[in-house]
Parts: sequence; C-alpha cells; structure tokens
Amino acid sequence: MNNQTDVTEFIFLGFSNHPNLQGLFFLIFLVIYLTTLLGNMLIITSIRISSALHTPMYYFLSNLSFLDICYTSTTIPVTLMNFFREKKTISYDSCLSQIFFLVTCAGAEGVLLAAMAYDRYVAICHPLQYPVLMSVKVCVFLVTGSWLCGLVNSVTHTVLAATLTLCGSNQISHFLCDIPFLLKLSCSDTSLNESVLHVASALIGLSPCLFTAVSYILIISAILRIPSAQGRSKAFSTCASHLTVVVVFYGTANFNYDRPREGYSLDMDILVSVLFCVMTPMLNPIVYSLRNKEVKCALRKLIGVAMFSKSYFKSYIK
Repeated sequence: MNNQTDVTEFIFLGFSNHPNLQGLFFLIFLVIYLTTLLGNMLIITSIRISSALHTPMYYFLSNLSFLDICYTSTTIPVTLMNFFREKKTISYDSCLSQIFFLVTCAGAEGVLLAAMAYDRYVAICHPLQYPVLMSVKVCVFLVTGSWLCGLVNSVTHTVLAATLTLCGSNQISHFLCDIPFLLKLSCSDTSLNESVLHVASALIGLSPCLFTAVSYILIISAILRIPSAQGRSKAFSTCASHLTVVVVFYGTANFNYDRPREGYSLDMDILVSVLFCVMTPMLNPIVYSLRNKEVKCALRKLIGVAMFSKSYFKSYIK
C-alpha cells in the first residue's frame, strides 16, 4: 500500500490470540452492551417522568447517560459482528467514522463531568446563589459547550487522520479504530497529528480533570466545615456518585492513553481498552442507581408503573 487511497479496509487483530473463545467473548460483550443500554435508558426515563429529578444535577446525569449510550454504540456493535467473522475487518470510511464518534463522545464526557463538578461546587459552597448560578440557560450552555468541545476536537483529529499516507500493513492490533493506531500505520510525517494530540490532551483531557479536582478540593473543605456529622454525611452523599464516576472515568482513561505502549501484550492492551470504552459506560448508571437515593426511588416508581401497566394490559386482554 503506497498511499491512503489503496486502503479500503483494516483488519482487527483484537481477540485473535483466543480463537476458541470467540463465542464466550460475544456473550460477554452482548451482556455488557445490553446492560449499558438498559441501565442508561432507565436513568433517562426515570429523570424524565419524575418531577423531583427535574434539577440541574439530574439534567446533567441524563445527558451523561445519553453520551454513554452513544459512546458504547460506536464500538460494540462492530465488535459483536466481527466475532462471527474469520476475517475481522472494518472499511476505511467506517474506521474514520468510528474515530469521529469515539473522540466526540470521550471529549464531551470529560467536559460534561467537569460541568457536573461545578454544579456540585455551587450547590454545596454557594447554596443561596444556586438558582441563579445554575439557571436553565446556564445548564443548557454547559451541556451544549460539552458537546461542542468534543465535536471540534473530533473534527480536527478526524480531518488530520484522513490526510495520513498509509503504507505497509493494514492490520490494527486492537478491536477498534483510534488515532494512535492509524499513526502507527502511517509512513508520512505525523508530527502535526501528534502535536494536535498533545494540545487536545491538555485542553480536553487535563484541563477538565484539574478543574474537577480543584472543585472537589473546595467541596470537601466546605463539607468538613459543617458542624454536624449528619449534615456532613448528607452533603457528601449528594456528590459521592459523581465523584465515583469521575475517578473511574479518568482512572481508566489515564491508564488507556498515557501508559507506555511498549512492553504490553495484545491481551493487556485489549483489557485496558475494554475497561475504558466498554465497562465505564455500563458502570455509570449502576453507580448512580446504587448510591443515589432519589434515583433509586425514581427507578422503583418506574418499575412499579411498568408492572402495573403490564398487569392492566393482561387483565384488559382477558
């Protein structure tokens, strides 16, 4: 292959070390994907139908759940289909599309988590100003800004990736398309792509992470100043779920993108990416449903309504 016009498809080598376990991997990924879809759709529906959850905190949560659905749907369906193929391929255009949506969702989620940290900071540190500082316009602006940050970042990387001259092997040692893998296959100058990656990592990755960290330092210091133990517990419970999600997201993201690429086997690369790209979107609704009393109450009501509707429909048929 002398240039990118010669490349019509890429071959995924992910899971190729275990050909006898393809059926088991398919079942595991299918269960994870269905759990992710069901969990996040339940969160979105519960927030929609429960008036008690029509607050900025849960507005952000519903957008986070929608992001997780988009994020996981970018990679898992293709992976599920490839488990039944002897030659696990993806077309050149589909690979670029996967990169576009993957980078968009990952970037938007990082900024959105920072916006959620700001919401918790205002709620705990400036409760009297909360209705003004977190008005409907501000919430819509923060969510829209999150999507725009992810979109601008993704368009930049995808356009630059499309200009790469690819040569040699078209095999990707993974189960998904990502920018670092295309850079490895390129025989042209990738200095611009790498520079943009570093800048984007600082702006879209590191900056929201630092902002979130500073927000929680201020939040925790404010909570520790609350005189009663019950008050401290109540205040911390309002941000415990979000803090858990932040730790999981940035922890797996850092391990996935910032660790040395040499010295790791293909299986280890796959495992780390599965934790970040597949497990994290599934864990988010579980964390919120287990640690948040209001979400649990809304979910119970939703399940109750569903059961009542089912029994009523059965009795109506009879």
